[in-house]
Amino acid sequence: MHNSSLTKQKACDLIQKRCCCVQSGNWLLWLGALLLLLLPGLDLPLRDWDEGIVARVALESSQALSQVLQSQESISSLLLPSYWGAPYLNKPPGLHLLIAVVIQPWSSSGLLPPPWLVRFIPALLASAVVPLAAAITGKLRPQQPLAAFCSAAICLTLLPLMRHGRLAMLDGALVSASALIWWQLLRAKQQPLQGGIWAGFGGSAILLLKAPSLIPVLGAGLLLLALDRVLSPRNWLLLLSAIALGLLPGICWHLFHYWARGDQALWLWGGDGASRVLLQAGEGSDLGWRIPVLEVLEGGWPWLPLWPFAMAWAFQQRNTPEGRWPLGLQLAMAAIVLPLRTQLPWYSHNLWLPFALLCGPLLAQLITNPSLSGIPGAALLKKLPWFWFLLGGLLLAAAPISSYWFVLPAAFGLLLGGWFLSHKQPWPGVLLLVSGWWLSLLLLLQGPLWLWELAEQAPVETGAALVKGADPRKAIALWQLEERPSLSWQSQRRLLPQNTTAGPLQLLSQDLGPAPELAGHSCKLSRNGEDNWQLWLCKPLPPTP
Repeated sequence: MHNSSLTKQKACDLIQKRCCCVQSGNWLLWLGALLLLLLPGLDLPLRDWDEGIVARVALESSQALSQVLQSQESISSLLLPSYWGAPYLNKPPGLHLLIAVVIQPWSSSGLLPPPWLVRFIPALLASAVVPLAAAITGKLRPQQPLAAFCSAAICLTLLPLMRHGRLAMLDGALVSASALIWWQLLRAKQQPLQGGIWAGFGGSAILLLKAPSLIPVLGAGLLLLALDRVLSPRNWLLLLSAIALGLLPGICWHLFHYWARGDQALWLWGGDGASRVLLQAGEGSDLGWRIPVLEVLEGGWPWLPLWPFAMAWAFQQRNTPEGRWPLGLQLAMAAIVLPLRTQLPWYSHNLWLPFALLCGPLLAQLITNPSLSGIPGAALLKKLPWFWFLLGGLLLAAAPISSYWFVLPAAFGLLLGGWFLSHKQPWPGVLLLVSGWWLSLLLLLQGPLWLWELAEQAPVETGAALVKGADPRKAIALWQLEERPSLSWQSQRRLLPQNTTAGPLQLLSQDLGPAPELAGHSCKLSRNGEDNWQLWLCKPLPPTP
């Protein structure tokens, strides 16, 4: 009996030491995410569309904050966002207000804040998905701390999460808020009051980011919690009451918004909210549901080969929380994203956290259970390290041809990681794989290539320089160009497509073509800029006798 007690104590001590090591590793992964999101290449100019709009709304909120601090305006001016002086009805102001606080010293001095500062808060909030992924998996698999570490490591090394998360957009913060809700609902099994309040706060965050998203995110979590059948009716009452309490900040803003702006406030939910993306096919959405599928196929590497096996394993475990939750969240997020008529690359952002929650425990099995007993497709899954090894060799051979030298760490990580994994040395294999891919992401994010999906139009800096040198007393418009919020941001002047011919007019174009032909006007070239930007001055013709 005494020996048995000692053996159990040693086993408990060993598990506790492993948990401490893994928790330390989770903090290191979060630090790695902060380095990816905050350090390299963050000062590239803001891009169309969302970044230019978010920055401008934040700047006007920051100016309103200065006036509130000087007691020149009421706080309502801060809570009702504007865009170039008009009511901003597209999104709630949660993220914009946080950015406004950070850029306030610049705006109060009449300066345009640098791009890295505008992106700082969105990137910081987006980085939270890494420790939150570990926390969710830790709740689902408390006896498998390595699974939590692997889920966080996969989040850290997914290009879409790190790339879109560092933009001045709402999607990275939205995923982190969703993760907070799901983690706290899992905590609510033991602590319904505390878990419910924090889940409600996460819901308030979504209400102040992309309000319609709260319904599927919170609804999926509550449904999965109900399927676990662990809460008594009394605890359900405590949980729902606590969630309602946590939702109050978000609900109060929407009620205030409706009181102040009336039916215009409903545009945020309907016309420019859920109904727009569900019913109207936006520009670039011709492929429909294929766009998010292609995003997953493009951005899921190097973990994408794990995903079908992870789905099958989760389906096998669907009667337990550790299988049901990741599988249910993946299906729920797919049900949100795939039917959208408007499809943009960052709309698939919600798919990545469930992807990591599915694949993380399976990656941990490659380390702790090399035989992969009980896992569907184990015979084929055992060959995955060799696939990584071959993929690393292909990347290594392709790097000199493509001149994309940033792929070299990923190539060596795949090559060496696959080799060690296939030779029964899983720990160095996985660490090499993760660190190699992370280093390649770090190198990629230092240059402009990480913005390729947002770089379909030429840079606007030189065009903005022409606008700043234009006559501020005369109207200025875009000639044969669509509105570009980033150009207006850089110019500190809103530029819209030309739609009037009254009076003298300045036109900004980006084409070395003939002079603009405006009815009743004569247009002459005023100034030439770089990248083919041109500024024209159009004067009304004298009336004909």
